[in-house]
Amino acid sequence: MTSLQEFYLEHCARHAPLILATVIGTTGSTYRKSGAQMLIAQDGSSAGLLSGGCLESDLAERAKGVMETGSAAVVEYDTRSSDDLIWGLGLGCAGAMRILLQRLDVANHYQPFAYTQRCRDQQRAGCYALVIDSHMPAYPLGYAGWHEATAPLPPAIHAALSTALQVTTGQRTSKVQATDAATFLIVPVEIATRLLILGAGPDVAPLVEFAALLGWPVTVLDHRPAYAVAARFPQARRVLLNPADQLSAAVDLCCFDAAVVMSHHLISDLAYLRQLAGTELRYIGLLGPAARRTRLLAELEHRAPLLTGRLHGPAGLDIGANSPESIALAIVSEIQAVLTGHSGRSLMPR
Repeated sequence: MTSLQEFYLEHCARHAPLILATVIGTTGSTYRKSGAQMLIAQDGSSAGLLSGGCLESDLAERAKGVMETGSAAVVEYDTRSSDDLIWGLGLGCAGAMRILLQRLDVANHYQPFAYTQRCRDQQRAGCYALVIDSHMPAYPLGYAGWHEATAPLPPAIHAALSTALQVTTGQRTSKVQATDAATFLIVPVEIATRLLILGAGPDVAPLVEFAALLGWPVTVLDHRPAYAVAARFPQARRVLLNPADQLSAAVDLCCFDAAVVMSHHLISDLAYLRQLAGTELRYIGLLGPAARRTRLLAELEHRAPLLTGRLHGPAGLDIGANSPESIALAIVSEIQAVLTGHSGRSLMPR
């Protein structure tokens, strides 16, 4: 699937208009929640999913009207009836969803998607306020603003944006904020998890592939020339050859959200952990059995407590992983769970 960012950049470069579809409200069980987005082009092609593929063709049809008029519109789907007689979709998903459709083009500078793309390019937190119900002409449906924008916003919305930015990355959710002028949806900008993999053995390849599938920028570093070869990891952003004890000189550790130590070399792993201990990375994974972790922590001495609550060794969720591919899946899943504040347990109640 083409990512939203790739799709946007491709059409923006050609000055081609797009329709931005944003989930602005949900009830019950839905595939995506408020703030989720999809882009639809003039020819009906699209990027992103707001359902499991059930609503997208209907949305593409409704997007044509917004593309022609330029006026934002709200579409509602209610699948709580197993028949879905109103829409004729027959989904039976037991949920309802409201979706805002708005045209993006050169005239409006592709906002607000251009703002979200800038945040992602700069790897910085952001959020914007989107009008989902208007009470005054000054704030029409689809109007958007953020702190740096020249467009005015009510004081209460400025305060809501500031509050949203204080929430830990990965745990931000969209929130409705009503004022006398309009009802806004505070939409956080999702920044991709920046992953550092320390070690470039054969078992690193599936981990890079899983992370890349999620859109995570990956940096791979190893001290062995035979392993630190960019051609072996085509989906990694960077592949670096560097001594393990000089990790901090090779990369800015503050620019990562998670790291996985998997060089299979005890001395190198010790050097990596010694430097990672002084960072604020929320997830540090360590490959190998618990006994190996215990030995490494003992050799770290006074730096070992700095890793408390952040070191996950053996890395990964307990899914019965027994191959490089399944181990990579377990590790990526654990990173996702930790950074979003979730347990990693089954969704089905036991």
